[in-house]
Amino acid sequence: MTMNVLWLALATFAIGTEALVIAGLLPTIAADLQISAPAAGQLVTAYSLAYAIGSPVLAVLFHNVDRKTVLILALVCFIASNLLAVVAPGFPLLMVSRVLMALGAGLCTPTAIGVSVAIAPPERRGRAVALVTSGLTVATVVGVPLGTVVGNQISWRATFLMVAGLGVFALAGIVLRLPRNLPRHTSSLSERLAVARHPGVLIALVATTLWAIGAMSVFAYLAVPLHGIGFGTAEVSFALFLFGVAAAVGNISGGMLADHFGPVPTSAIALAGMATAQFLLSALLKSTHSGDFTHYLVLLPIVCWAACGWGFFPAHSTNIIRAEPHAAQIALSLNYSAMYLGFAIGGALGGIVLSTLGPANLGWVGAASASMGLAVLLLLVRRERLQTA
Repeated sequence: MTMNVLWLALATFAIGTEALVIAGLLPTIAADLQISAPAAGQLVTAYSLAYAIGSPVLAVLFHNVDRKTVLILALVCFIASNLLAVVAPGFPLLMVSRVLMALGAGLCTPTAIGVSVAIAPPERRGRAVALVTSGLTVATVVGVPLGTVVGNQISWRATFLMVAGLGVFALAGIVLRLPRNLPRHTSSLSERLAVARHPGVLIALVATTLWAIGAMSVFAYLAVPLHGIGFGTAEVSFALFLFGVAAAVGNISGGMLADHFGPVPTSAIALAGMATAQFLLSALLKSTHSGDFTHYLVLLPIVCWAACGWGFFPAHSTNIIRAEPHAAQIALSLNYSAMYLGFAIGGALGGIVLSTLGPANLGWVGAASASMGLAVLLLLVRRERLQTA
C-alpha cells in the first residue's frame, strides 16, 4: 500500500510544483516573451480558473471510468501540456498549455486522494490521505525553490520540462503498480450543488475564496517587488524556500491548533495574522531601498504570512465539515474549487494592482481581502450561535 500511495504523492508533488513555481518565474517569462509582468500573471489566473471550474465538472464526467484509467488520462494530459509549454513559441500557446495543465491537475488530485482511501486499510486511511496531500506541501518547500533556480539559471522552459519528467515517473509507477477496479466515490453534479446551497457551507466557501484572493494576489507577483528592492535570483529562490517551509509548518500547526483550541478561533487568528503580515510587507516594501541591508527585513512578514495563511486552510476545512457533516467529502471538494476560484481572482486582481499602483502596494490588497475573509468567518460564527440559541 505504502509504495502505491508514494506514486500518488509524487503526482501531487509534480502538480503542486507546477502550480506554484510560476510565481518565481514571472519576471523571466515576461522578459523572454516580451510581455508585461501583469500580463504574464494571467497565466496564474487561467490555471486557477480552469482548475476551479474543470475539477468538479471532470469529476462528474469521469465518475463511471476506472480510477486507474482516470489517473493515467489526467497525468498524460498534465505531462503533454507541460511539454507543450516547453515548445510554446509565444504567450497564447503558453496560456493554452496552462489551461490544459489545470484540467489534468484538477482531475488527478482529487482522484489520487480518493484512490489513497480505497487502497489503504481502514486503520491507515488518514495517513494515506496525509501522504498524498503532503506532495503538495513538499512542493512548496522543495519543488518551487528548485524550479525557480532551474528556470532562472537555465530557462523557464527547463522548469516545465523538469515537471513533465516528475509526471512521467509518477505515471510509470501508477501504470505498473496501481490495481484496477477500485471503488468509486464520485458525487453527482446535483449532489454537489445541493451541498453548495447549504447556507453554512456557502458562507464558509466565501471565506475560503477571500483568503485565496488575498494569498494569490501577492504570491503570484512576489518576485517582482523583491527584485525591485534588490533581491537577486538566488535570494528570490531563498525567499520562496522560506515561504514554503513556513507554509508547511503552518499547515501542520493549523490542524493541530484546530484540534486543541477549536477550528473557528484558529481560523480567525490565522486570517488576522495573514492580514497583519501582508500589511507589514507593503509597509516595508515602501520604506526599504535597493542595496540597503534592511531590505532583508521583508523576509519576516513573508514567513509570518506563509505560516498564518496556510495555517488557516486545514483549520477552516474543519469548519466546512462542521457546516455539512453528512456530506463532508463533497464539501471539502467544493472548498478546493473555492480556493482555486480565489486564486484566479487574486491573479487577475494582483495584475491590475501591479500595473496601476505598483508592486509595493500588493500587500495592502492582500491584507484587505484577508480581513474581509475574517469578517465573513465571524458572520459564520454568529449564524451558528443563533442556531444553537
